[in-house]
Amino acid sequence: MRANETGRTVTSRVLSILEAFETHGPSLSLSQLAELTGLPVSTAHRLLGELHAWGALARDEQGRYQVGLRLWELSQSAGRRLRDTARPYLQDLFSLTQETSHIAIREGNEALYVDRVYSSKRVPRASRIGGRLPLHATAVGKVLLAHEEPWFREAYLQGDLEARTRRTHIDPAALADELGQIAEQGYAVTLEEARAGACSIAVPVAGRSDHVEAAVGLVLLSTQRKTLTRHLPVLRGVASRIEAAIARYPSGYLRQRG
Repeated sequence: MRANETGRTVTSRVLSILEAFETHGPSLSLSQLAELTGLPVSTAHRLLGELHAWGALARDEQGRYQVGLRLWELSQSAGRRLRDTARPYLQDLFSLTQETSHIAIREGNEALYVDRVYSSKRVPRASRIGGRLPLHATAVGKVLLAHEEPWFREAYLQGDLEARTRRTHIDPAALADELGQIAEQGYAVTLEEARAGACSIAVPVAGRSDHVEAAVGLVLLSTQRKTLTRHLPVLRGVASRIEAAIARYPSGYLRQRG
């Protein structure tokens, strides 16, 4: 047994396998998974067999492992109520702008993309539905971060700020000023901070208690950066309609599973 294997529970071993797909996927071999997780090959093989039998993982013709449909279906239940509530309005946003439209919530230190409607334009994609990005590198994330409590913002800015691209803003003092401006003006913009070739704009979506529950935004080609703010009226209109829909539900309902 390897030294780093000592004391690990079965749950932690399984989670390390699933995490490997999140960070190194989408297709990995047995040897790669054993190396990435620090598991003995025999242990990895046994756990992978159980995950495959349950449907959490699938195998391709080369014997490499991929995330299975059953695990994907299970993951879709997370945020389903917010997604179902916001989907008609997100589709309206796309129809009115013809740009990639999405809605995200804060999950820990990341922006979790609950839903997205894709444009046919070849805009570089930094994330997908169910994907996560650092709060400070995206317009939706900056909106969420700007409306968090001061202690959370301060703690976040004191952490490790990942530079997703050479344009990602990672200076804590400058970011603090930017977040203050975002809170005051009511929207955030980014230029190639999450992915080269793309820019974005987002506005907040408040819940029943006026706490910002989500952020709705657009992703455009970076060559369209000068036109970003012209989408503010429709973004704010869509956000207000989502807020009205959210107000019909009890507090916390939209974050429940199922």
